[in-house]
Amino acid sequence: QVQLVESGGGLVQTGASLRLSCAASARTFSSYAMGWFRQAPGKEREFVAAITRSGGDTYYADSVQGRFTISRDSAKNTVYLQMTSLKPEDTAVYYCAASLRVPSKPYGVDYWGKGTLVTVSS
Repeated sequence: QVQLVESGGGLVQTGASLRLSCAASARTFSSYAMGWFRQAPGKEREFVAAITRSGGDTYYADSVQGRFTISRDSAKNTVYLQMTSLKPEDTAVYYCAASLRVPSKPYGVDYWGKGTLVTVSS
């Protein structure tokens, strides 16, 4: 079992930056690829970013490419999502995900966090 706890969400204005954190309980944190997904009201959950077990490769949705950066710290069992140039359309609940394979679709995720809300005002 892997427990994931997100933090760092909040209310910000357009153009602001925010960093989300996801702390994982597993001693085998390095065995999991990690990712971030988001779900806006009335919409399906969608892929945002992912990082391989080693941290050597990262993947991003086109909508956040160049604005968001995913990273991981194995010593702290934590994955981060640095978000810059935030837009109102980034408003959503952001979920941390852990998977043995790089998560790119919601159905491929093994473990989910409970989410943290990010609201970007115009």
